[in-house]
Amino acid sequence: MTELPVLYQNNSQFRTVYEDVCANGSVTALGLIGSKYSFLVKSLFEQHPNTTIWILNNKEEAAYFLNDLEVLLPSPPLFYPSSYRRPYNIEETDNANVLLRAETLQKLKGHTKQLVVTYPEALFEQVLTTEELKRKTLSIDKGDELNIDFVNETLFEFGFNRVDFVAEPGEFAVRGGILDVHSFSHDEPFRIEFFGDEVDTIRTFDVSSQRSIQMHEQVKILANIEQKVNTEKRQSLFSFLCTKSLVCVQNESIVTAEIDALFKHAQKTYKNLSGEIKRQSPKELFIDGKVFKNGLDALLSIHFSPTEKTHSLVFSCQPQPHFKRKFDWLSEHLIENTEQQRVNHIFCASETQKERLTQIIEELAPETNFHCWIAPLYQGFVDEDENIVCYTDHQLFERYHKFRLKNCYSKKQAISLKALAQLEVGDYVTHIDHGIGTFGGLQRIDVEGKTQEAIKLFYGDRDILYVSIHSLHKISKFNGKDGAVPKVYKLGSGTWKKIKQKTKKKVKEIAFNLINVYAKRRMNKGFACSPDTYLQYELEASFLFEDTPDQRTATEAVKQDMEDQKPMDRLVCGDVGFGKTEVAIRAAFKAVDNGKQVAVLVPTTILAFQHYNTFLKRLREFPVTVDYLNRFRTAKQKKEVLEGIGNGAIDIVIGTHQLVGKSVSFKDLGLLIVDEEQKFGVNVKEKLRSLKEHVDVLTLTATPIPRTLQFSLMAARDLSVINTPPPNRYPIESQVISWSETQIRDAVIYELQRGGQVFFVHNRIENIGEISGMLQRLIPDARIATSHGQLTGNKLEELMLGFIEGVFDVLVATTIIESGLDVPNANTIFINNANHFGLSDLHQMRGRVGRSNKKAFCYFITPPFSVLTDDARKRMEAVNQYTALGSGFQIAMKDLEIRGAGDLLGGEQSGFINEIGFETYQKILKNAIEELQQNEFKALYPDQKPTAKELVLDTDFEIFFPTDYINYVTERLAQYQELATLKTEEELNEFGASLIDRFGALPEPTIALFESVRLKWLGALLGFEKIILKKQKCICTFLAEPESSFYQEGAFQFMLGKLSTLGKAQLKEKNTKEGQKLVLVINDVLSIQSAIILLQKLQQPTTV
Repeated sequence: MTELPVLYQNNSQFRTVYEDVCANGSVTALGLIGSKYSFLVKSLFEQHPNTTIWILNNKEEAAYFLNDLEVLLPSPPLFYPSSYRRPYNIEETDNANVLLRAETLQKLKGHTKQLVVTYPEALFEQVLTTEELKRKTLSIDKGDELNIDFVNETLFEFGFNRVDFVAEPGEFAVRGGILDVHSFSHDEPFRIEFFGDEVDTIRTFDVSSQRSIQMHEQVKILANIEQKVNTEKRQSLFSFLCTKSLVCVQNESIVTAEIDALFKHAQKTYKNLSGEIKRQSPKELFIDGKVFKNGLDALLSIHFSPTEKTHSLVFSCQPQPHFKRKFDWLSEHLIENTEQQRVNHIFCASETQKERLTQIIEELAPETNFHCWIAPLYQGFVDEDENIVCYTDHQLFERYHKFRLKNCYSKKQAISLKALAQLEVGDYVTHIDHGIGTFGGLQRIDVEGKTQEAIKLFYGDRDILYVSIHSLHKISKFNGKDGAVPKVYKLGSGTWKKIKQKTKKKVKEIAFNLINVYAKRRMNKGFACSPDTYLQYELEASFLFEDTPDQRTATEAVKQDMEDQKPMDRLVCGDVGFGKTEVAIRAAFKAVDNGKQVAVLVPTTILAFQHYNTFLKRLREFPVTVDYLNRFRTAKQKKEVLEGIGNGAIDIVIGTHQLVGKSVSFKDLGLLIVDEEQKFGVNVKEKLRSLKEHVDVLTLTATPIPRTLQFSLMAARDLSVINTPPPNRYPIESQVISWSETQIRDAVIYELQRGGQVFFVHNRIENIGEISGMLQRLIPDARIATSHGQLTGNKLEELMLGFIEGVFDVLVATTIIESGLDVPNANTIFINNANHFGLSDLHQMRGRVGRSNKKAFCYFITPPFSVLTDDARKRMEAVNQYTALGSGFQIAMKDLEIRGAGDLLGGEQSGFINEIGFETYQKILKNAIEELQQNEFKALYPDQKPTAKELVLDTDFEIFFPTDYINYVTERLAQYQELATLKTEEELNEFGASLIDRFGALPEPTIALFESVRLKWLGALLGFEKIILKKQKCICTFLAEPESSFYQEGAFQFMLGKLSTLGKAQLKEKNTKEGQKLVLVINDVLSIQSAIILLQKLQQPTTV
């Protein structure tokens, strides 16, 4: 939560600037630095009664200052971007930007006072005239008499697409009397509900949850105004603005030159276009420098760089001093400022950063005065006129500060990710009792003359099974290893039962061993670290990137474990580049700070060297000695390192499996960090096990562990998961391309020109040399290295290290780069024949780039789509679509998760997972762990309650979602699935409200469906395992065995006492498959509601 900084209120200098511009029409303000510009523009906007527009030199600068103004003003300014990357490339139009442009024009048209931030490329494009904009707007008010078909036709004319569910601008959906539409002038889509031909309500809704957010009186639906139609009239943005607007220009000559260059480029492109399609000329679509200058002269203007014609005001400012992360320098500076009566202001990005800084400064310079604001600004400055000094935390710590722009598309991805988990007809599903079948969709069936909806599954020999919508929890989508096809057995054959029993037996053994190790460790005593010192705060605050919430939680959990007497054994898992190493560095520093030594164990020699460099760089300013052991070191160096470890001179040592060898003896080892434990051999793992009993152990892994498994494993392992990507990273721009030497050459040259390096993955050793030769021919001055698994170890490492240290520009390699090679300077990767790789491999390889704050590019080279298999095409589309960091996570991770589960629980588990499906495997594992917690390890988990078994309900009442209520099968199934997960009355009401919001009032069968859910809950509370509600009879079977203590308890005795109040009710004993069971039979039950009322009488009141 940012705070609004209270600085420069009613500042006399800022007032003078405004008075001068009003008097002279134009003024130059010089000498401003950093975020002082933002304070001035904020003040001008507050003083000026009309619109203010601020033109910056480029998009990046505009975005940084936009973020400043968002922090300084109570309501955010408007951002006015360019709509596409290159003139006349309509297919490259950026929809998110079209939306921002349209939103700005719509607000400017309303003639209310606005603050707009923009840059040359955006101004270069002309905009529609006010009349054209009016023609492309459909205005709807609450209470309007309007035919829904008319709205439908108008939207088609506006170029909108009709879809099932609205996700992005330019889409609309109609469901009965409800119209969902996403206008180009609003962030959120609108839901318009009609009552006959009258507009009943208008509300905005959230794309991912499809729930309404806020009521509105009116909606303006705007067409895509950036579709260039020949008949449209356009004008420059300046002509569109009110004549009394105020313009602030960062540098007029740069902006004019940039617009001129863009115009020349547009003319050149226009000339080269084929004459088949008639397009508007550049003059009709764009402006040149002259038009810009004329437009500027017609408005009030303030220039922030020297111009001949205006008189100037000069401010006296200095940039924020550089402290090179030395906090003693900063504290001296703050004390000096306080003595000179200067006011210190520090601007932080987050609450935690504020706490860290406050603690560091109070410890080093307690007598200083300073104000700390949670308001991330672009650049600090020293204001000599006003005696104010503003520092930004990212400059103090030399961290990378990234601008943030609104992205309306992350939601679109959320929807497609949801779709991945949805069942399609033909998918394999696992039914926990009957095994693997094929999903045949939803089917209406006739039960005792009443209609019901059921799920249809096909088994071997064309057997068909209908599953009640109340047993949805028993089926799950089959997820095997990368597209493996499972065996489908006949219904009723014993094979499935055998497979389940075999899996359960094995899983129980694994779970037993895991919990056993955990129990032993809980008995041991280790070393407890003391709380954090200011050095620890300083280290954490100097992290180059901003901490993600998950990273913060993981760091806290690790530190708490270290401060505990019990030896730590924590596993931290997260995707490549999500900041696990930073968590390890903080833990290592804490151990060293407490006088202990740290060993970091890594699987490969290259990783040892890389980690050594990372630790060294991060801990450079701190009193810590870091060294490494691997086979690069000479005998003399090894001897020195071993001596250092023995006498305590070395605090942190990083190495491969040699670290756990006999020759290594630590003076006082306090923490062992293991990277990618699953990659070590059995011998190393055994040695680790003996070490783990006494020292703190932190294990890192990039193989993700599935969510559902995490909870089960919590019982046997402390686990921290980092799911959020670092905020300062750009998503990797991915493109699927066909082989094109020109495109490859251009991309490589672009990367080398910006000082970067390139990976080229080619997975065939026999002709990898030809690829290197081809690249050398295309880019003669590039330094190219070729590496593959058949090279000798030393040669391979030499090449890899050369690439890490920047000796080579391009590394042509097989997939050996997939794991572990971290080269922040490499930001372009080509993957040749990408169609031959699995999703997870592609995701892992793509993760090799984009690890710094530079934009990264990934090119998947494939044959033309027409010759790819369906499967390969789907993979390429998926990997191209999910470019956002950590979103590839969700897709590529399905098979990686299976690998992760296998790694964690032992290799042979993958076999079971493929036989029964991943979800079912998880259910069996969960049950096995619960059984162990309640029996063998009861003492260890005294609070563990047994999980209630799901009650089975069978009824002849009509309970379902009618097809005319929810039309789409997948959506209907999704709603049934969600309903099956609800646990409380509150959740059920919320779910009902969501349905009413999206589809209208609940029909009768759906109300009955909700009642049936309530009946299930009540039955489970009373101790029933099954309720049959048919032919006006309610038959409830008790879960407990005849000899169970349940029948002696007060709840059952209370039930017996109340039986007489139920009318025709009796208790009977009945023979079932599981043996004798007690059954309660109640007659004359006419509805589900009356069954609930009767059973509620049997419920013992709870005493508080």
